[in-house]
Amino acid sequence: MELESFAAARVAVGAAVYAIDKPYEYGIPDSLRGRIAPGMRVSVPFGAGNRPSDGIVLSLVGKSDYPRLKYITSVQDDEPVLSDEHVKLAVWIGDRFFCTVYDAFRAMLPAGMWFKNGGRAIGDKTIRTAVLKIPGEDAVELAERKRSRAPTQAAVLDLLAREGRMAVADILYFTGARSTAVRALEKSDALYIEYVQALRRPDIKPARIDGELTLTQAQRGAYEKLEALTRGGGADAAVLYGVTGSGKTSVYIELIRSVTARGRTAIVLVPEIALTPQLVALFSARFGDGVAVLHSALAAGERYDEWKRIRRGDVSVVVGTRSAIFAPLRNIGLIILDEEQEHTYKSETSPRYHARDVAKYRCAHWGALLLLGSATPSVESMYGASTGRYKLLRLPDRYNERELPPAILADMKEEIKNGNGGSISSVLEREIFANIERGEQSILFINRRGANTLIACPECGFTHTCTQCSVSMTYHSANGRLMCHYCGYSEPVRADCPQCGGRLKYVGAGTQRIESELRELFPQAGIIRMDTDTVSGANTHETLLTRFREERAPILIGTQMVTKGLDFENVTLVGVISADMSLYINDYRAHERTFSLITQVVGRSGRGVKPGRAVIQTYTPSNEVIRLAARQDYDGFYTREIKLREIAGSPPMTDIFVITAAGLEEGAVIRGCMRLRGALEGYLRDVSGVKLLGPAPAPVVKINGRYRYRLSLCCDGTKRIRNTIAHTIRQFAKDRLNRGVSAYADFCPYD
Repeated sequence: MELESFAAARVAVGAAVYAIDKPYEYGIPDSLRGRIAPGMRVSVPFGAGNRPSDGIVLSLVGKSDYPRLKYITSVQDDEPVLSDEHVKLAVWIGDRFFCTVYDAFRAMLPAGMWFKNGGRAIGDKTIRTAVLKIPGEDAVELAERKRSRAPTQAAVLDLLAREGRMAVADILYFTGARSTAVRALEKSDALYIEYVQALRRPDIKPARIDGELTLTQAQRGAYEKLEALTRGGGADAAVLYGVTGSGKTSVYIELIRSVTARGRTAIVLVPEIALTPQLVALFSARFGDGVAVLHSALAAGERYDEWKRIRRGDVSVVVGTRSAIFAPLRNIGLIILDEEQEHTYKSETSPRYHARDVAKYRCAHWGALLLLGSATPSVESMYGASTGRYKLLRLPDRYNERELPPAILADMKEEIKNGNGGSISSVLEREIFANIERGEQSILFINRRGANTLIACPECGFTHTCTQCSVSMTYHSANGRLMCHYCGYSEPVRADCPQCGGRLKYVGAGTQRIESELRELFPQAGIIRMDTDTVSGANTHETLLTRFREERAPILIGTQMVTKGLDFENVTLVGVISADMSLYINDYRAHERTFSLITQVVGRSGRGVKPGRAVIQTYTPSNEVIRLAARQDYDGFYTREIKLREIAGSPPMTDIFVITAAGLEEGAVIRGCMRLRGALEGYLRDVSGVKLLGPAPAPVVKINGRYRYRLSLCCDGTKRIRNTIAHTIRQFAKDRLNRGVSAYADFCPYD
């Protein structure tokens, strides 16, 4: 069937909410026949008022079954912006993660293509270029005639006689001419102006490398087994479990080299933007301009142009954070999730996808290898390896054959008994001082930004809570304000209790407080703080880390962005300020998160020729998770944890679906949640092995003025269960009793 014969198109419409999301059929007017294809963006009328809406074409229809159709009003692209693979992927995401298909498309395309600035979306960057219209000899002769009466025009002609064409901005810079000189030559037909597309690229500085990469025996063994999997012709998955500093990145590089040498492509995902510059620099040194980078810290134009380079086939390797999993590469042979256990691979907004699941889909489509790499694999991934779903490869030793850094447990209860009420134990203070004396560096980790976690009145118990969220506000000493880390609300701090007039007490510590204490203890030492307050602009991750490396600042203090992927040979001490902080929260992943964070940050120490060590500050030094992390005993932790998961019936033994109801009025939200529960109980009455819990308040019940209550459904995530949840939410949205209350579902959320 030729393109012109299609009479209609099925469209995912942006204005269609989840309750009414489906492919909508639109007629193709004669003026657009032959110009529309799947994967193109179009404008369509939608709803009773025919209000204009954007849409994406899913497929074309030869003859519609509908007697009357609305018509597509315009097409926004000259060619499809999404491949057939991505169209099918979007439909799969909509079904699996309870979102509209259009939401899935929005996640796949650069933000600049959707969000309009000054009335137009981010478009191509063009360079105004002057091109010589007459032969070079004639230009030289004309320049001589103009030399006395129009010297700047003569200079422009001399330059173009040599170059033929040049950007107008460069011509003006090199000759000192003004744009009027160029316009005069254009009017006289000596040159013409054309607009040349230019790619906005992030500034990438390739790392310095010394010769060819040499793998150790353990690395070579892992590489050869993984490389064989990439040649198998079918989709496969493997876990590369290597202790911190074992050289997993070297294995990645050799695998990518092998895959790209066969004409295939690779995606490498990292959990933090802070890790991207290091990896990109390393890969650029090995693979040159064939590397593209995608992450949210890029300017909109840079991200759009990197996406275009990938789509047109100029790129063989893409490095980026979670959203880079949608990179428009073709013929993918390898997808790597580095530090695969990290929660940042899970999206917290619609579509609430996990990059690992999308990677599995894309690997299945292309017959590629999915490689999950970590020093602390997620319990789910290690369970998959132990049950045979994934292959398991191990790197048991550090690359330089050095021992893992020993860890000292500092008992903070004893510190208080001995009169030390600060955040830095005497043990850690002593070790930092020794490092400064030797010219060595230290990394300190606390997973809390701000100065104090709480300001309270010891007389009446008053605490400052956010007016829009059900959380206490954090004091930030840098601006002297209390801030909510959920909605951004802030207010100035006051010394006295507004309720009883008593003196307020500052409780707990964050990165700002730790930085202040360190400056008092070590006034001459250079200290760099790295958290979301100091990392706010493009490339400031790289700026801070470059300063730490090149200026050899004695101390780097930061949140979890300093816990993984960083490789500084002069770092010989790591301090964990509050190891207990994440241990006792009400979450089945609490032990796993705590173990992983401590193990990862301890692994930043002693990665060069100098031996390293760690100090772990804790109020519970006898806790088994803390002790296992101090020994970096992942196998011992996994054996313990999987038994607890079996007893509790939590993932990976079962799946968890969370259905959340949210609204401005708490009572209406609770009633809506009860109606959701009643509907689910009715639909699932004949299904065995289903446990339905709730309604219960979300961990933070109120955010930005909206209350949130949720149901938890524990069972195998079968097709029937997913369809039932989707149907329940759609029917909930259509029920007038639920007006003002919205509902959405999430699969195995991280909060």
